Amino acid sequence: MAESIRVEVVYALPQRQELVQVSLPEGATVRQAIEASGLLQKYPDIELDGRNKLGIFAKLTKGDATLRDRDRVEIYRPLIADPKAVRKKRADEGKVMKKGGGPAEESAA
Repeated sequence: MAESIRVEVVYALPQRQELVQVSLPEGATVRQAIEASGLLQKYPDIELDGRNKLGIFAKLTKGDATLRDRDRVEIYRPLIADPKAVRKKRADEGKVMKKGGGPAEESAA
């Protein structure tokens, strides 16, 4: 009798998070867990071979990675804007980026 593993598959939406627990045979892959979760049918905008990156406990991985018992498979949504481009745009506009959210400190002369 083959051993089985239990994993969670998570897909974060802007307003909420979908979490599905699945039981799979030992040696199952990230892709198999996502397919077994039903999230591909529920959210047809998920593209495993395209724009959505995958992870196990916040570490990027590929769809063919082998899972272990109690892993959490994460499906990441694509970024809306490139963080580097946003920072560059702010710098070009002369906006001051504050660290800690407080008022910008002036240097003492």
